[in-house]
Amino acid sequence: MEKKHVIALGFFDGVHLGHRALMEKTLEIAEKYDYIPSVITFDAHPLSQVTGKNVPLINSPEDRAGLIRRMFGISDVILLHFDSEMVHMPWEEFADRLIGDFNAGYLVCGHDHKFGYKGLGTAEKLEEHCKSLGIGCSVVPAVTADGERISSTLIRKLIAGGEMEKAVRLLGHPHVLTDIVRSGRKLGRTIDFPTVNMEFGSNVLVPRHGVYATIATLEDGSRWHGVTNVGVRPTVDNSGKVTAETYIIGYSGNLYGRTVRIEFYRFQRPEMKFKDVGELKDRIGRDAENIKAYFREMGM
Repeated sequence: MEKKHVIALGFFDGVHLGHRALMEKTLEIAEKYDYIPSVITFDAHPLSQVTGKNVPLINSPEDRAGLIRRMFGISDVILLHFDSEMVHMPWEEFADRLIGDFNAGYLVCGHDHKFGYKGLGTAEKLEEHCKSLGIGCSVVPAVTADGERISSTLIRKLIAGGEMEKAVRLLGHPHVLTDIVRSGRKLGRTIDFPTVNMEFGSNVLVPRHGVYATIATLEDGSRWHGVTNVGVRPTVDNSGKVTAETYIIGYSGNLYGRTVRIEFYRFQRPEMKFKDVGELKDRIGRDAENIKAYFREMGM
């Protein structure tokens, strides 16, 4: 007989410490009942569809799924397309589809989980509905830190404001951007600081413009300290295009067309316009030394 699934429900933007509690409960239930641990999430933020207002994502859907898999070992991450049909679906139908389509034996959600048409489905209603169907359901309470409830909204504000260290603390992991390395102007090579150029997805939150202490993970699994500039590179480019440009300290090799994951740990300084590339080169050198010292202090 096919194994049943215990499914964590939510959007899980950022996969923060509040979400960790849901994942841990899901793994606990999976072990107790020998169920398959699973996560159901969406490709677009539900509020974007419901209100028509753009809600930037902390991570791309792919990065969100990658974080869940790496951090919790939950390989079964189901990404549903959130469209107008989903917006208008009654909550009972959505719950029944989850249970039927994904062979759910148990559901896990947060205390403030809302779903279905007009958000009429709540954690309490889901609990009662599951009970009537003989399905298990656990509602996980809020998680707080420093007297604040941890939420994706709070973390979004922190990242947008450059408060990366606090964001990392509430996330429980470094902020992540994964992309295929794109061909740039190759200016970095001429000043002895070759960089990899990456972009943020069309609906992914861009951190405050500036320089960050980062770690780059390459396709071979190797990890390197990095100096990442998020912004428009005002010294060398007047296009206004926003990129994440990373000098991978000590690395030499061609990464064009390869996938790189950048982990953001600390905001170092605001983006600056230098009088010439010589001044830019000097500053990148100092940034690299400061970032190496930071990671030494962190034991990383």
